[in-house]
Amino acid sequence: MRRATAAAVPTPVQRTGEATTRNGPVLLVADPDTELGDLSQYGVHVVHCADGVEALLRIGAEQPDILLLGADLPGIDAVTLITTLRRSMDLRIIFGARAGDADIAIKALQAGASACVARPYRIQELLPLIQVIPGAEARLRVGEVELDQNAHVVRVCGEPVHVPLREFELLAFLMRNAGRAVTRQEISRQVWHSSASPPNNTIAVHIKRLRRRIGDDEKHPVIIHTVRGVGYRYALPDETL
Repeated sequence: MRRATAAAVPTPVQRTGEATTRNGPVLLVADPDTELGDLSQYGVHVVHCADGVEALLRIGAEQPDILLLGADLPGIDAVTLITTLRRSMDLRIIFGARAGDADIAIKALQAGASACVARPYRIQELLPLIQVIPGAEARLRVGEVELDQNAHVVRVCGEPVHVPLREFELLAFLMRNAGRAVTRQEISRQVWHSSASPPNNTIAVHIKRLRRRIGDDEKHPVIIHTVRGVGYRYALPDETL
């Protein structure tokens, strides 16, 4: 049996053959027991493997945009696989957990998983996470904060910062609208995907956590400003000096 410690981080290679003609995102599913349904109708190409050792090999060969892996991955366990990949790759990693997998889900997020979803998987829950954003919009930078929407990675002064999914979406929305005051209603529609406002203080709590993660001053913020009676404004670089 192969030892997990012998596994090497995959070296990026150019896709050949069929892969060079794919227009949509490539999703590598590392899960011994899963049925995702047909994602091809959404422009997603799915590559499936049943264990962690094969997953490492296929990541090198396929260069997927997103990795979806189950909590009970054999060969190389899921947390070890995430830790190994995070040493050299900004790959979007989605972790699938069943009821009772809370402890390992926390470890997976701490190791660098981008998001956690429930198993059995539901297409409508996965789609927002596996849609790759093309072109310049995929990477955002305002001042010292960089955000890669495809890899689901945030860096502050060049250092990676763990940002949970909802806060990640909130940060992306604010950065795309840097310099402009956005209303709480806009945030509700674009981040919570609802025309109704979230429960009282929900947005404020997420803003507070986000400020802490990106190094903003919580009492006297210089990056994410509160605009009283309106909402919030992400400051342009010259405002933070």
